[in-house]
Amino acid sequence: MTVTDRQAPGRLPLDEQLDELRAVLARNDTLTEVLTRTATLDLPGWYLTAGCLFQTVWNVVTGRPPEQGIKDYDIFYFDATDLSWEAEDAVIRAGREVYAGLPAEVEIRNEARVHLWYEQKFGVPCPPHDSTESAIDRFAATTCCLGVRWEPGGAWRVYAPHGLSDVFDLVVRPNPVLAPREVYETKTARWKGEWPELTVLPWPA
Repeated sequence: MTVTDRQAPGRLPLDEQLDELRAVLARNDTLTEVLTRTATLDLPGWYLTAGCLFQTVWNVVTGRPPEQGIKDYDIFYFDATDLSWEAEDAVIRAGREVYAGLPAEVEIRNEARVHLWYEQKFGVPCPPHDSTESAIDRFAATTCCLGVRWEPGGAWRVYAPHGLSDVFDLVVRPNPVLAPREVYETKTARWKGEWPELTVLPWPA
């Protein structure tokens, strides 16, 4: 089953959705190269996450080039052994060398440090994350709560706490656990402009 077939991928059993996700993401050459290069950094608990994943799916489902409209590629990792900016910056600088020559920006962030700067940037406090997964859980939309990485040997690890049906069905659903409403509405307005086929559900009253 591929997204070129008429059956909606969001209606498939979960194991087939996972197969479909891997097949779709593999069509984005930059994404697969980011996965390959990130694996060499040996970052604890890392995932490639956020827009580059679900936007690749949206592009393929709607017949667009797989990389269209993707601003950057986000790498999350979790290292609570050193919460200094200097330690995170060392990883960022190592990443610049690893990702050199890619036709896209790759951003690396230690999710163990997010609570140190989140309130200043977004105006609400962020409880400390206890894993990369807990950081992904708090994205502004449940549709965004998705992470993938390649394990040793090339096996895919997929974290999708809200499943994959909304991703394939082009539904954006709010996740009011951390990010303010303004963040959700700003992001969804931009996405709707790029992918007008989206169904954006309103922030709860």
